[in-house]
Amino acid sequence: MINPIGPLTPADEGFSHQITDTFAVVGSSDPSWTEKVCAMAAARDGSLQLGFGLGKYPNRNVMDAYAGVSRGVEQITVRASRALAPNPEATVIGPIRYEILEPLRSVRFVLEANDTQPIAFDCRFDGAFPPAFEDRTHLRSGYRVRSDLVRYHQIGRCSGWIEVDGERTEITPDAWVSTRDHSWGVRVGVGRPPVDQEPQTALGAYHFLWTPSYLERADGSAYGVFMAMNHFRRPNLNSKATWGTIEHPDGRVEQMTDIVPELSYDPVNRRLLGGRVHCTMSDGSTRTMTVEVVSETGFHLGTGLYFGFDGHHHGEWRGPLHVDGERINDCSTPDNARRVHQIRDTVVRISDPVGGGVGWGNWQPMATGELPELGLTAETSFI
Repeated sequence: MINPIGPLTPADEGFSHQITDTFAVVGSSDPSWTEKVCAMAAARDGSLQLGFGLGKYPNRNVMDAYAGVSRGVEQITVRASRALAPNPEATVIGPIRYEILEPLRSVRFVLEANDTQPIAFDCRFDGAFPPAFEDRTHLRSGYRVRSDLVRYHQIGRCSGWIEVDGERTEITPDAWVSTRDHSWGVRVGVGRPPVDQEPQTALGAYHFLWTPSYLERADGSAYGVFMAMNHFRRPNLNSKATWGTIEHPDGRVEQMTDIVPELSYDPVNRRLLGGRVHCTMSDGSTRTMTVEVVSETGFHLGTGLYFGFDGHHHGEWRGPLHVDGERINDCSTPDNARRVHQIRDTVVRISDPVGGGVGWGNWQPMATGELPELGLTAETSFI
């Protein structure tokens, strides 16, 4: 066939095609094209947390995933990778499984009992609010678009169980909180960094946060708060982008126009310690929220291959099926903090006096370079 067509899949029976090919392929040949889901579920008291992520890389013929547990400074992770063909629609990789129970409402994250690490879980996520799109990510490097993807997140509650070393803990909606996101497009950090391209500009001073949270009022009503910020500072550059919303069960969304963090970090391992965030709403009003890190618990995404881990990267070919993992007793030591990277699903408690809510959520922080307002020097910097 002169112009080959992708393999047929069951999805091709439907009427949702948007490119002149089958659902087995995507409309880009970029090897960094990825579709990814990422989720966390955590006890509100910060005693225990699970982390989950799954990525599909059609132009690499790879699907990979991670599933892990954070308990204080301890972190246990199972990773799996498989050849995407001949089952591109099956979101199962060894002991790790993702299921859609009700589109845009309920999904399931599963780690079966396995021989790699003594952990397993079965967690059902139910959205408390409708999914919400974030701003499109579009990053250029010279003439090339390095990242072009869309993402929606959802804040919810969860139920199920989690098992560590043979001890089972029930996951209940009244004592746990859960968040998830789903993204697709060309993204950075896929595969090994190329060695034959012009070196990228150093990250410099960079402050990042991404946080969806579930809040409850005294009358029992609930709402969601989402905040995200990218702030880059280098010589001749000071670029800050923010996204923020107040999300309601009926789908109404109140937009934020600015986010000013007033936070503190541990100068040694750069873990978030807490603080306040000052938000400006689209109507010009302001609201200040207090952020409390409820415990040492927080799943480091580095063991899920974000920014690479022990020489391995997202979308890397590991053969028809590969499963591995590790147990790290203390992620807070300087050496281990650098190994697992800063960004983690930190369990936080959020207080919003203006909205009348107090709740819990997932806070992903990152602070690199010299950031005097955070008490951080360049000498202690790491990703």
